[in-house]
Amino acid sequence: MKSKIQALKKNNIKRISKIFFQITALLLFSFSIQAQDKKAKDLLDQVTAKVRSYDNIVIDFKYSLNNTKENINQDSKGNVTMKGNQFVLNFMGVTKIFDGKKTYTIVPEDEEITISKVNDKDDNAITPSKLLTFFNTGYKYNMDMLQDVKGRKIQYIKLVPTNAKDQRKEILLGIDVQTKHIYNLIEMGKKGTKTTLTVNSFKTNQPLSKNQFTFTESKYPNYYINKLD
Repeated sequence: MKSKIQALKKNNIKRISKIFFQITALLLFSFSIQAQDKKAKDLLDQVTAKVRSYDNIVIDFKYSLNNTKENINQDSKGNVTMKGNQFVLNFMGVTKIFDGKKTYTIVPEDEEITISKVNDKDDNAITPSKLLTFFNTGYKYNMDMLQDVKGRKIQYIKLVPTNAKDQRKEILLGIDVQTKHIYNLIEMGKKGTKTTLTVNSFKTNQPLSKNQFTFTESKYPNYYINKLD
């Protein structure tokens, strides 16, 4: 049972990293869209321009995973602090720190820390260079529904993978029309799995410690440190 729980935790951490950094890619970098919906492109460009004006971003989010057929309903909360390419992500009791060169994954439950360098050749790795190009290819973009969410106008953009082997049917990216901030991201899988990441709090230009993105080994005297590189 413990091994199943650990496997589920690792799978969710990997999943939240991929979904969250899809949002981060849109938040921090611009990208080109050819032969796509011009209104969608214009809105995404506005989101990018708005967020690029911030020195740092602090987000609290909710993550939900649902699959009616498999009777799966799981909700979790997390937070992330970003400044440039650096970030600190806290999710399901695990902390991920990226200082611009290395990623430090801290798991208090197991008293273990994994340190790894960025590998641009790893298709599963989230790297600053991939954030620059994540949405450049592989998706079709179109404006979708406009919803009223507690008095906020949320405009959705639908992203459909062009690769037939992709297990995702579509992705809906919700943008607050007034603030031009990301509100949520909904990913629909071909096998019925629905994952939703909702931004509960979006703060900018916060006072951060100069060591905010620095890993200090002395803080974890009894931890096993696994250096992959």
